[in-house]
Amino acid sequence: MRKVFLGLLAALMVVSVVWIFIGKSKKSAPTIAAAPGVTKDKIIIGSSAALTGFAGFLGSEYIKGAMSYINEVNQTGGVNGRKIEVISYDDAYDPALAVVNTQKLINQDKVFALFNYVGTPTAVKVMPLVDEAKIPLIGLFTGANALRNPLDKNIFNIRASYYQETGTFIKGVVEELKLSKIAVFYQYDAYGFDGLKGAQLALEKYNLKSAAEASFERGILNVEAALEAIKASNAEAVVMIGTYSPIARFVKLARAGGFNPIFHSVSFVGSEAFAKELGAAGDGVVVTQVVPPPVEKNLLYGVDDYLVALKKYYPDSDTSFGSLEGYVNAVILVEGIKRAGTDPTREKLITALESIDNYALGLASPVSFSADNHQGMNRVYLTYIKDGKFVLFSDWQEYKKAQGL
Repeated sequence: MRKVFLGLLAALMVVSVVWIFIGKSKKSAPTIAAAPGVTKDKIIIGSSAALTGFAGFLGSEYIKGAMSYINEVNQTGGVNGRKIEVISYDDAYDPALAVVNTQKLINQDKVFALFNYVGTPTAVKVMPLVDEAKIPLIGLFTGANALRNPLDKNIFNIRASYYQETGTFIKGVVEELKLSKIAVFYQYDAYGFDGLKGAQLALEKYNLKSAAEASFERGILNVEAALEAIKASNAEAVVMIGTYSPIARFVKLARAGGFNPIFHSVSFVGSEAFAKELGAAGDGVVVTQVVPPPVEKNLLYGVDDYLVALKKYYPDSDTSFGSLEGYVNAVILVEGIKRAGTDPTREKLITALESIDNYALGLASPVSFSADNHQGMNRVYLTYIKDGKFVLFSDWQEYKKAQGL
């Protein structure tokens, strides 16, 4: 009996030791922390954009287009069971405020990724913060080369570059229209410098130099001195790099003074606001675009999907190139999150985006990324203003005939 008792006692002691070990193992087992901005039922995305001020039209349209798609995704259950929440701050196109907003989004709001930033001066200032935090930044309303070369692992551009936009215009007027006197009117900041450099590089391909180069200060409407310098060069075409108000004033003053070269602006100008400010002086002004015209009826299903979503969530809003581009950015953001899986991390999102290859958006060109390429699209569309609307064209002789040149 004593042996049986001692045997039971020993067995109980062994069991106790095992349970103590198991208990300690459970307590000491490390837990895997959730990625910043990811909870059981939502993913938080951050944005800093110009929502007010002289570039406010650009950011407002950009965010509106993006939210048209994101709202639709959320209504149908979100991504992998999570709704997408967007925290959007206004930086009024001010680089210093963009930095403050980005610090807040990363450190205080702890967002999963950054999205839909607007402008070159703002974007280049937040790049160090993005790289330090190793946080993906997807979709920027800028074609600046500084965001593309050298490649930044954390930054994903979707639109074509300013070099491509200015190159497309200069190729057309030099090769097709046989023009050689081309001037550049640019905003004196990182945005303007990038556009100027793109124009210079495009001209160099034809052994040409700019007929004149003149600038204006960001946020200022004083363009008279620049106009006089360019007018004195007898330029046959003028590449313009700026936002809509000063550029529109430049064109109106030029035409009022009898100076009528072919005026060209890159897409960042804010096309619809630009055309509105130009009024009758806008006819014939060329604007390169990075998405097709968002017309009421379109043969491109991606544009039609955008039209339906915009009407549903913003019934009082007109279509715009900016909101269509924002919509496209949101499609790519969501696709990246889907591919990042049910337990997404920032690193997984970067890898997921790099796996997107020849992805059909329902536009004229698909989106492709890779570990060596973080610019999704390369297509540039040529448009000109006619009666306040944008006419798509590809034949420069057609343009020449339409303008009576």
